[in-house]
Parts: sequence; C-alpha cells; structure tokens
Amino acid sequence: MFKKILIANRGEIAIRIMRTCRSLNVKTVAVYSDIDARSLHVREADEAIHIGPSPSTSSYLVHEKIINAAVEQGCQAVHPGYGFLSENSAFAAAVVKAGLTFIGPSSEVIAALGDKISAKNIAMKAGVPVVLGHNLPIVDIEEIRALAVEIGYPVLLKPAAGGGGRGMRLAATPDELESALQSAQEETRKAFGDNRIFMERFISNPRHIEIQIIADKHGNVVSLGERECSIQRRYQKVIEEAPSMAVDTELRARMGEMACALAKQAGYSNAGTVEFIMDGNRNFFFMEMNTRLQVEHPITEMVTSLDLVELQLRVAAGEPLPISQKDISIKGWSIEARICAEDSSRNFLPSTGLLTRYSNIRGRNIRLDSGVEAGSFISVYYDSLLSKVISWGETREEARTGLINALNRYHIEGVTTNLDFANSILNHPAFIKGELSTGFIDEFFDNGDAKIDPPIEQLIDMVIATTVVYHFWKNLVRESLKPMTAKVGLSHKPAQRHCYVVKGNKDIFEVELQGQVSSRDWSVKVNGNEFAVVAPVFEFYRRRLKLSINGVNKYFRLQYRQNFIWNAHCGISRIFELYTPREWELAQYMPKEKKGAHENVLLSPLPGMVVSILVKQGDRVYRGQDLVVIESMKMECGVSSPCDGIVEKVTVAAGKAVETDEVLITFTT
Repeated sequence: MFKKILIANRGEIAIRIMRTCRSLNVKTVAVYSDIDARSLHVREADEAIHIGPSPSTSSYLVHEKIINAAVEQGCQAVHPGYGFLSENSAFAAAVVKAGLTFIGPSSEVIAALGDKISAKNIAMKAGVPVVLGHNLPIVDIEEIRALAVEIGYPVLLKPAAGGGGRGMRLAATPDELESALQSAQEETRKAFGDNRIFMERFISNPRHIEIQIIADKHGNVVSLGERECSIQRRYQKVIEEAPSMAVDTELRARMGEMACALAKQAGYSNAGTVEFIMDGNRNFFFMEMNTRLQVEHPITEMVTSLDLVELQLRVAAGEPLPISQKDISIKGWSIEARICAEDSSRNFLPSTGLLTRYSNIRGRNIRLDSGVEAGSFISVYYDSLLSKVISWGETREEARTGLINALNRYHIEGVTTNLDFANSILNHPAFIKGELSTGFIDEFFDNGDAKIDPPIEQLIDMVIATTVVYHFWKNLVRESLKPMTAKVGLSHKPAQRHCYVVKGNKDIFEVELQGQVSSRDWSVKVNGNEFAVVAPVFEFYRRRLKLSINGVNKYFRLQYRQNFIWNAHCGISRIFELYTPREWELAQYMPKEKKGAHENVLLSPLPGMVVSILVKQGDRVYRGQDLVVIESMKMECGVSSPCDGIVEKVTVAAGKAVETDEVLITFTT
C-alpha cells in the first residue's frame, strides 16, 4: 500500500478520499488555489500545497503544478477524484512518466473510452448493444441533415470527448439541427478542447441505469450492481438510487456481464462505471463509460458494504481484487441527493456567496459527504456541488423517508440551493411509485415547483409548526416586558386557548392552540381537526424545529422574514402570515398592494463572466429572446429579454465580470 498520495481535486470528493486514506494509514497531500486557501479540504489533509490562482485553468487543470507538488512532497501516487483531470489521458501519462502511480486506468484506456466514438466501437466489439446512430465525427450541416433522416428524428448530438452531459443537444425537427450543432460544438470546444460531434437516435423518456465495476491488473473484473440515475436536469443527475426498481435479478446479472465484458475488451483496471439507457420494454443500450469514481458512488457502498476508494487504492498498488463476483450481494436500498448551489426556480442558475449558516446532519443510516462549512465561500470558478446526502434502509420506502427527514434537518444559508427541490422530488407521487425517466423533472415540475398541489397533510404540519413558533416567541417577548414580581407558592394556571388565522399563498387556516405558554405540549386544532403536539427540543434559535405531531417526529427549517415566517418541510417552502382573528378581520379592509410596471432593463440573473453580447444598440428584441451569454461555474447561460422593445444601451462587454442584478441592457418600448 502507498505511504502518501496527492489528491488532485477539492471539495467533498477530496475529503471523501482522505477519510479512507486515514483508515489505511496513508498520508494525504491536498492542493489548493488562491480562493481555496481556507477550504475544508485543505485543513483535512496531512499536508497542503498552493498551486496557483483561482481559475481552474491556472491551478487544478495545470498538469505540471500537480505533478511537481506530488514529487516534491514525496508522494507515490495521485488520486484524481472526479472532474478536473480525472479523465485526462495526457495527465495520467504524465503522472506515470514522473515515476508516480495514477489511481485509475491507464492513459491509453482513458483515451479510448473517453472518446465516445471509440468507446462505442469497443462496446460493439464486446457484444454490448448500442443505440442506432452515426459513429463518426460530423461537421457538415448537409451531411447531418441526410444522416438525421436516415436515423430518424428526434436525434441527439453528443460530444466525442468529455462527459457529464456537457455539449449534448437535442434536435426534434430539421429546423433545429443547425443551431443545435453550433451550440454543441461551441460548448464542447470550451469544455474539452475538442469540437467533434456524433449523432444518435434519441430514445424518449428512457431510464438511466449504470453499472459500477471494479477491475484489477490481473484480469479480474467484478460488477457491483446498478444505480438508477434517471432524475436529471440538463443531463446532470440530481437524485440517484441503488438498486433500481426497473431491474430484477436476471437483468442485473445480464447488465453486469455486459459491463464486465466491455471493461475486459478495453483492458480496463480500477473503478469505472458503464452507463446505459433503458427503454420502456427494458431494452438497454450502451451510452458511455466513465473511467473514474462517480459522484454517486456512496449509494453502491451503502448497499454492498464495500469501500470503493479502498479498492481503488489496492488495485492501483497492484493487489488482486479481494472479492469475486459470488461475494457481491445487494442489501437494502440507498438513495442520494446532490445538494448544489443553484436556483431551481430560475432554470437552475448557479448561486454564489458566503455560507453564513451551516449545520451538519447525523442520524442512523444517514451519510453526509460535504466539502463546505459555515464561512465557506462559493465562487464562480468551480462546480456548484456542495455536498451529498445519502440514506440507507431495509426497503426503498425506508431509505426514501430517511432521506426526506435528513433533508428537512439540513440547514444551509447564504446561497440559494436545490435542497428543497431535491426533497420535493422525493415526495412526489411519481417518484414514490418508481415511475422514473430522464424526462421526470420536465414532466412533473415547472420552474422548480411541482405541477401538483402539495399534500394538505404536509401543509397542516407546516401550519402547526409555524403557529407554535410564533406563539412561543410572541409570549416570550410579552413575558420579558413584564416587571419582575415575587411569586409565592405554586402556580396552577388552567390551559389557555389561543386562536390564529394563518395564511400561506392562497391557503387560509384557522388554528386553535391550547396549552401553557411555558409548556412543550399543546393540543392544536387546524380547521377543526385536532392534533397532539410535543416539542421535545425547542431549538428555533438554530432555525430548526423538531415536533412530534400525533406521535410522529417532524422536522422543519424556519426563519423570520420581516413580519412573516418562512417554513420549509418535505420540499415545500412557504411564507406564512399570522393574525389574531381581530387582526385578520381588519386586514380584509386594507387596500391591496398594486404591482408596479416592469422596468425596461435586463439584469444579470447570476454572477459570472460575459461570454458574448448577441444584440447591439437599436436592435428590436422580443420577450424571451436570448440577448447575453454569461459563463458561471463552468456553465454557459443565455439571459433572455424581459420585454418586447428596442435596445437603448448595452452596458456590458464580452469578457467583463458581472454580479447578480447588475444592469446588462436597457430598452425603450
């Protein structure tokens, strides 16, 4: 086993690798850029080396800086994690040339499988089914038009290099082909330095099923079961689970055999993932192979009780696999939610800023892989992934409810996250039934909100929690204003009855709360229905609340926002207004607020760098038309016009850094 390794990555994956290394007595060296100087992964490592400015192109992507740091610190190996240089064949070769071990497959195998065209050819040689398509690079639009007719619409344009969904574009009709090709080539050129595109028939609403394999350098390959990764936005995964409800024992064995055959055909070693898409008839087709550890690897670890990082290290050190296929068994169910700094209500635009509040979560069968803490700064330079919350249960339902409760307790402030969006997916009836596909989010959600109304039971729980908090603190303030008086004997005040009207969006609830102010036990009626409520630990000062409602523990995140209370629970977030019955009666006579006219300006929806301006002064534009392209967190976002009008002034230029709500363009109408 290695004595010391360098981890060529940052954030939660760097910390995850360090955890295994500590258990194996392997020292770790972290690398960091300017902006990461105080990051958690730097403190967690045994040693840390500064490698340059904040942009990844000047630090985490510079081969020489990474390798020199490893050599200077006396490391024997380099672990690339995922992202950055993890699937860069030139980097893997340079690591080996420097006399170090690359913890991953050989550079030749990375090159062969990293090129999607080459990978597809390897799959076909191994007898793995592939999607109908044209398996050669295409650049000419007329050639593409002819091929698309032959393949049949809709078609999917995919980059030959890279992965993670970047550069993929769908063309449903001939009219969409040219623009889809241009944007695919541009994005893949920027992401991977390679604008080769190939084309496949698009399978509508498939399931995304992937097989985890581990292979040693002695010809042994083992399949560790499947993961269902169908819940995606922009081809990026949000919720993953293992096993899949769509895969039975026979199909699992067949898919595992195919994945192992492909790995053997390629001469693969170390951990890797073979990704398939599956149609409604459970026919599966090879999509790509990721030659690295996957973000979602924890759910495989939870159901197999294996440490994939430990296996990676042992294989890289030349040891034979300590397990065979007959040793692999899947126990229980595991589900993972990726928590990202992004705004689900604004088309998943990245969010940046300082984490002002952060609480780790613990619990039976709950795992948190996090790279942040209170005080961490989320910048525009790197991926938006903050952490992953993983649950395990004997059954899928047990794992699902465990993860829901964990997310209800997970508290992050300072940046907008997708935490409640992920939780709303777990609570959606279609997810509960296992009716999954890669079109799940588009089908069931609109601007981050479920297209169906939330369950009334969950809304009532939120109303109870909001009323209890409001009542408790209102009476604390009232008591604090009273003069101190001597008390003789014991007080036996009868339980008091308090009435409120609670409004959340268009929903109105009549609430009656009965109990002592100082008590933690109440009888609560909501619209005439009675509930027994107990607050075992009243910790609203930490903006979290645990209540027992009719004997079941519920968790809430709450904040005072001006005169109202914001409450998040089970993926629902609402701002509630609370009134006494008299206040509510008076409020009905108050004049309604009038909404002002929309300002004729285009504001930046996120911080980032202006890539291009698509219009000029005097151009007529239309509502919804993309006018500016901004790059943030390795993603390009088109910013569309808020109105019909004529461009009066463009206030930014390509290459300029902008902040959220900075004026980009003004209009006349």
